Formats: sequence, structure tokens, C-alpha cells
Amino acid sequence: MRLKILCSFLWIVSAVGILVGQEPPTDELEVNLTKRSLRKKVLKTKFSNPLAPTKAAFYSAVLPGLGQAYTGKYWKIPIVYGGLATGIGIAVWNQGKYDEIRDIYRNRLLGIYTDKFYDVETGEEIITTDYLANAQKRYKQQKELSILITVGLYVLNIIDANVTAHLLNYNVSEDLSLRPHYNYDNLGLGTEHQAHFGLQMSYRF
Repeated sequence: MRLKILCSFLWIVSAVGILVGQEPPTDELEVNLTKRSLRKKVLKTKFSNPLAPTKAAFYSAVLPGLGQAYTGKYWKIPIVYGGLATGIGIAVWNQGKYDEIRDIYRNRLLGIYTDKFYDVETGEEIITTDYLANAQKRYKQQKELSILITVGLYVLNIIDANVTAHLLNYNVSEDLSLRPHYNYDNLGLGTEHQAHFGLQMSYRF
């Protein structure tokens, strides 16, 4: 009777040990690895679509920075809007200066010398009429150049979204790596006393 009780007790202890050993993992490291694996699968599924680059470019064309958000490159969005805002701000500033100088220049041609660049007491021109004409051209050129740069940044925003989506479409794994290796050939040292070197590149799936 005691032998049966002892055997039953040992069997129960063994069963409990097996159940405890089969308990689902709750370790933080394993949870992080699981999340990382799921993230890879999501990215791979999202950007395995050949139309993803076209979508990214379209989104950036509709709203600058939206294509960068679509590809997950959120840190590029402030750069996109910073460049566009700077270009537009410079264009607006040059337009304002152009309008101011143009009005003064027109008044000078009409014989009206009441602008801030003319000293009424002495009757001297602080800035000459010829200089005002040249200043108009300079501000106009600077405005057109800033507009051109802004358009270029807008197009670059579209290209960046398209290229990024293309790269994500092919490089969806973080396991890609470059491992340099060299091999020293000793076979040619017996006669010519010269070392032979070679370069090899290989990849594994």
C-alpha cells in the first residue's frame, strides 16, 4: 500500500513538472523577439506590393510628406516642410521688396520724390533712380530662383518617397550583411616568392 502511494506521489510530481515546463514563455526578451518578427512580416507584406512605390509617389504629390509617412520615414517629414517653408518664405520676402522698390521707382519717374530714399531737406537722392531699377531686377530674379528651388524640393520629395518604397520593396530583411574575407595564397611562395591575393563576393539566401 505504501509503495502504491509513493508511486502515485512520484507520478503526480512528474506530471506537474512536465506541465510547468510546457508553460508558454513570458520572458521579456522572447516577447520583444515576437514583436520584431511580426513587424518584419507586416513590412514585408506591405512593401511586397509592386504598386507601393507608385502609391508613395502619389501620396507625396498630393500632400508633401505623406509618402514619407507611408514608408515609415517620419523623421523626413520636418525636413520636407522645412525646405518648402524656407523656399516659400524667401519668395514672399523678395516679392514684398520688389513691390516696394517698384512703387518708389514709378513715383520717381512721375516726379514724386517723397520716398524714404530721398532727402527732402537737402534734395539729395540717398538711392538713385538707376539703382532702384537694378534693385527691381535683382529682387525679381531672387524671387524666381526661390520659387524654382521650392518646386525642385517638391519634386525631390516625390522622388524620395518613390525610391524609399522601392528599396523597402527589395530590402525587407535586417539579416542582410557584408562580411569581408581575404585568403592568403602560400602556393606561389616556393619559386617566385610572391603572394597572390584575390577578392570574392558571395551571398546566401
